[in-house]
Amino acid sequence: MPITFTTDFGLKDGFAGVMKGVVLGINPKASIVDISHEIDPGNIREAMFVLETSVKYFPKGSIHVAVVDPGVGSGRRGLVIRLSGRAGGFHLVGPDNGIFTPFLGAAEKIISIEREKFSLRGKKKSKKDFNFFQGSTFDGRDVFAPAAAWLSKGVRAEEFGPEVKDPVKLSLPELAFKGGKVFGCVLHVDRFGNCITNIDAGWLLKLGKEKEQIRIKAKGLTFGIANFYLQAGDEKTKTKTKAKNLYGIVNSSGLLELFVPGGNASRRLGLAPWTPVTVF
Repeated sequence: MPITFTTDFGLKDGFAGVMKGVVLGINPKASIVDISHEIDPGNIREAMFVLETSVKYFPKGSIHVAVVDPGVGSGRRGLVIRLSGRAGGFHLVGPDNGIFTPFLGAAEKIISIEREKFSLRGKKKSKKDFNFFQGSTFDGRDVFAPAAAWLSKGVRAEEFGPEVKDPVKLSLPELAFKGGKVFGCVLHVDRFGNCITNIDAGWLLKLGKEKEQIRIKAKGLTFGIANFYLQAGDEKTKTKTKAKNLYGIVNSSGLLELFVPGGNASRRLGLAPWTPVTVF
């Protein structure tokens, strides 16, 4: 069963590597996969989106560690979440800060990580003990990586601590269909500057139109849907152009995505998460 990591740690420092070292120290046979370490610092919603669109491609029994944790050291809870209905069953491990919001409705168990025997936390015995001065700034290493490793060795979620009935939930953007139009927004901007919305293909079908007839409006611009990225450039030569227009495309996750051929839609047009998008 693989253990995956999604963090905002980047690769300049040793944080991501240290977490893997902790896992391997507990379970040398563990299989480790990086989903991303390039989440924008502190951007819980971006991590939430990346995790939600990734976990379904991993095998049954996978353990997904997500650490984007502005509240580290503040007393916020750490969670182990077990899901049985999606992707054949998997676990989530990370801070209780809303990062797991899309999964909470399907959770079989939500457990607070409280038993120190499953962590690397130093015991602060006295002022003479060096550990007294050691801050709780790296729960990815001290709490979440060990929890994932122990899960991979067969420890059940319930063994980590008491059940949680009130996990933190973030508000999610709503979709609406009114007056023959779909109202949504940009959810995520990828590294190419493409803007992924919360409007999936099912909502586009509600319009009852052929793809060529559908129009999208964002930032005061109205544009259509392409079948593939280069189609919006030069269909004959299949080469990119310097077109400044904006286009939509249904991406590989089934979500409407806004892009500029050969360019960065977010930067060029000022599109960002929560920018309203209307389809009609």
